Amino acid sequence: MAKMGKYCKAYMLPRLRQFAGWSESSSNARKEEKPVEGKQVLVPRQLTDQDHLYLQENLTVTDGIFIDENVIFDNVTPEWEEFCKNELSFEAPDLQPKMVAQRQPQ
Repeated sequence: MAKMGKYCKAYMLPRLRQFAGWSESSSNARKEEKPVEGKQVLVPRQLTDQDHLYLQENLTVTDGIFIDENVIFDNVTPEWEEFCKNELSFEAPDLQPKMVAQRQPQ
């Protein structure tokens, strides 16, 4: 079963391709039905500049919202981390529960 991360953010593919070390595992793109030799078969979709991909909290990029499916980019390096922070302004929010001070009865 697919795993949902706690946070991801969608980016247009051209923004992600600006990273000098970008490489795509396009064979991992979501599947779509296409007619092949008279039969409908599932094939990876072709990624275009009009597509959105999802930057996950672990800094991998997926073709969909699930953190462990359709991984397009997973070469997480210090340079990629810097690109995500400085160029994409990506920062996963702190999702830890906050302690709320209890009011003392008067």
